[in-house]
Amino acid sequence: MGMTEPLTCWLCKRTIGKRVQWHHTVPKAKKGRATVPVHPMCHRTIHANFTNAELARFDSARDPLLDNETVANFLRWIADKPPDFHAATRRPRR
Repeated sequence: MGMTEPLTCWLCKRTIGKRVQWHHTVPKAKKGRATVPVHPMCHRTIHANFTNAELARFDSARDPLLDNETVANFLRWIADKPPDFHAATRRPRR
């Protein structure tokens, strides 16, 4: 049996551990098909900070997510956490 490369999270770029979710970079509701691997926490962070319409406008680009201050703070905070780290995800106040 050959070794396979570990999956890397599309959002935070850390290695994915035992749990992986597949994020539609353009939401299915907006006719998106392509998916990328993400940690469950990263997936919740994406959807807590962006609407489907916003994600569709980004057209699968990662950079607009990184420009969001809340997401940028999350990524700095999670950078040194282990792959299977989990904590509650807070929704920003609007």
